[in-house]
Amino acid sequence: MNVGQRIQILLIEDDPDDVLLITEALRETRIASDLHVAMDGEEAMDFLHRQGRFEDAPVPDLVLLDLNLPKKDGRQVLVEVKGDRTLRRIPVIVLTTSAAHQDVLHAYDTHVNAYVRKPVGYVALLDVVRSIQDFWVGAALLPACEPVAAPLAG
Repeated sequence: MNVGQRIQILLIEDDPDDVLLITEALRETRIASDLHVAMDGEEAMDFLHRQGRFEDAPVPDLVLLDLNLPKKDGRQVLVEVKGDRTLRRIPVIVLTTSAAHQDVLHAYDTHVNAYVRKPVGYVALLDVVRSIQDFWVGAALLPACEPVAAPLAG
């Protein structure tokens, strides 16, 4: 990414209250970012593959993924993203309320980049979002993602 370039973040979250809290937390950080929201797993995959109403969507530099989603849950989304050669380089951070050991193992077995338990309360969430941005935008080098072509109909 170029200096001064805005980071593109895809938040995959179905809870409107969590979307609002995360949006506010991102606004309070010092890193320039554009937040895009997908409310379920199917919408998320359409965004990532730039299909339908998302044909002009940017390729995200970072994905924040809840596990418990309607239509296609976050576990399936993670498997699909990390199994797709054009998407797998995008860092995916699971941000969920689940601390279930099997969820943590499954996420890392399917190559999640980080698993973060969503805290209760705005101040704690703000701290988590700041930590994510400080590391993934401030310290880590993100891959230069090329636009993803929509799959051919067949």
